[in-house]
Amino acid sequence: MPEYIPDFAQWSLDTIRDEDGALSWLEEQRFNWATTTSSALSHILEGKTIILITDEKRKWFERYIISTINNDKIERPILPIVSIYSLYQHYNNINGGEMIDILDDMISLSYKDDYIFWYVGSGDDKRSDIAKRRDSSYFWIFDEDFHNAFKLNSYDSHLDIKLLQLYKLFNSSLNAAMFGEVDVNS
Repeated sequence: MPEYIPDFAQWSLDTIRDEDGALSWLEEQRFNWATTTSSALSHILEGKTIILITDEKRKWFERYIISTINNDKIERPILPIVSIYSLYQHYNNINGGEMIDILDDMISLSYKDDYIFWYVGSGDDKRSDIAKRRDSSYFWIFDEDFHNAFKLNSYDSHLDIKLLQLYKLFNSSLNAAMFGEVDVNS
């Protein structure tokens, strides 16, 4: 008899509850988390590159993700993840659709459309416009409802802690998906 593999929503709920209350704030948002994250994990499992973009206030978080997601203690395949800054250092100067089109063309040529943007930050930051142009983008967005986005509040006094907790859950989710412990497509 085949082993039961939970769907991602159930696996997320079980994992959230296993954290002894540390993620209790996330339990009521778990369906939004499961929907957006399972889609991103599917793209990652397909071998797409992750291009990470953050607003200026979350630059520390971008560095944290880049330095930890593929550290030498991880016992999984190395993921193709890069910072938008490493691809185009002048992305802060992008204003308007034409400049975003030029940047997107350069990235598409480099990655053959096998990439997704992962944006973390304020919804009204101009950097978010880069990711908002692609339907496959993954968002941890503040103060805005947006397609395929997990919404957080920028005025939350525990925002930085929540970002670190989400990242820990994301990393666990990634491991579970890569090793067949959860079905991200159901």
